[in-house]
Amino acid sequence: MNTEPESHSTPEGHAARWWQDRRRLFTVLAVAALTLAVAAAVAYSQLKRPDDVSNTSVPFEAPVVEKPKSKAKPRDKAVDWPTFRYDRQRTGYLPVNGIKPPFKRLWKYGDKPLLEFPPAIVDGTMYFVDNDGFAHALDTRTGKAKWSRKIADLNAATPTYSKGRLYVVNLEPGQVMSLKAKNGKQIWKKPLPCRSESSPVVVRDRLYFGCENGVLYALRKRNGKEVWATSVAGAIKGAPAYENGTLFVGDYGGAMTAVRASNGEVRWQTQALGPGLGQPGAFYSTPAVAFGRVYAGNNDSRVYSFDADTGELAWTFSTGGYVYSGPTVANVPGTPPTVYIGSFDGNAYALDAKSGQTRWTFAMGGRVIGSLSVIGRTVYASTFDGTNTYGISARTGKKTFGYHTGAYMPALSDGQNLYLVGYSSIHALKPISRKQQQAAKKKRKEQQAAKKKREQQAKAKSKKKPKNRNKANAGGQ
Repeated sequence: MNTEPESHSTPEGHAARWWQDRRRLFTVLAVAALTLAVAAAVAYSQLKRPDDVSNTSVPFEAPVVEKPKSKAKPRDKAVDWPTFRYDRQRTGYLPVNGIKPPFKRLWKYGDKPLLEFPPAIVDGTMYFVDNDGFAHALDTRTGKAKWSRKIADLNAATPTYSKGRLYVVNLEPGQVMSLKAKNGKQIWKKPLPCRSESSPVVVRDRLYFGCENGVLYALRKRNGKEVWATSVAGAIKGAPAYENGTLFVGDYGGAMTAVRASNGEVRWQTQALGPGLGQPGAFYSTPAVAFGRVYAGNNDSRVYSFDADTGELAWTFSTGGYVYSGPTVANVPGTPPTVYIGSFDGNAYALDAKSGQTRWTFAMGGRVIGSLSVIGRTVYASTFDGTNTYGISARTGKKTFGYHTGAYMPALSDGQNLYLVGYSSIHALKPISRKQQQAAKKKRKEQQAAKKKREQQAKAKSKKKPKNRNKANAGGQ
């Protein structure tokens, strides 16, 4: 019996190469497969969409309960809405009583150039710049023009009012300027090295805004002289928010940055998670500051909550589409502190401001591109597809109001009336009681019935009237 080990040789007598040895071949292939699997797992973990964050250790400041401003009819007690998103913190929340449906339309302006950004309202005058670069001032009582002036070729920003002046940035030409609010005359103008749609925030003697060259600027509001300029991670589209000496701004490089308003020094900068595949995401959304947090939407389809002091990420919430919409942050009576925001996925969301948990979701029936507003206890949201505006109960998430105009930023108020901003129009609506609504409805029916009766009487009278016969022409000529 042959007890010699089996020879691993070729028929020619040479030693077999490793790939001709099945056991060695299988071992090599197994090692290669394992290596590829590990590499694939590492690549996947690096390139896949990151999971949402929930960091309960990030501080949350208890909200201060605000007393709603009473609805006052005298004009001198009206509420101002002087800048984009209402206040320097860009919260988009006006705590007033009495501004709720039903409404009666007072006047309409528009069906003219695109109105991508909403007006500012101060002392009974509404200021805005349309997409064609015309600045306008309207009387809020009548909708009649006080003045109109061509200031640019392309605009997509809300003017900011401060002490009798308006501060405006333009896309084309890239510039920032100051106008007299009473007549629209130019006070000063400063060319920019880029386009801008970053609505300025004014604090004391300075104005702050961003530019598409990725720079945040501070200028003296008296003459436009530059105080400082700070570069961030990418193009700035949204407006900066301000609180307690700090500016907060997102950019197209995917970073949220906190900058000292005094000298332009960067306090912190935090990167967005991104959509995966190594992409950073992009902040088009204007941030809002409240409860010790900074909130913003991102093109990676998420809503973000950062610690305002450190930039630490508190939570993220994923939607089904881009979040261009700026967050509205409100402590509406009867509800917890909440972030109200829209998404390209066709929904408006109410998220718990502390945890990011969903309070309610409202199906808009189309993409939500612009920021929402909260006026009183009603959330206003517009859909770009179908151009409608809806009023939603802040508490329940149920529809309370609907109107056939909308597109971008839906609504603002002066504490007396509601102003809806459509694709190219503005509608002024006055709140009325249910009793007034029923009376108006009854009056319309009576008017319609009276009109119909007059038409019927005129028709009957026309039938009874004999035909005019000219006897002199009988038989022809």
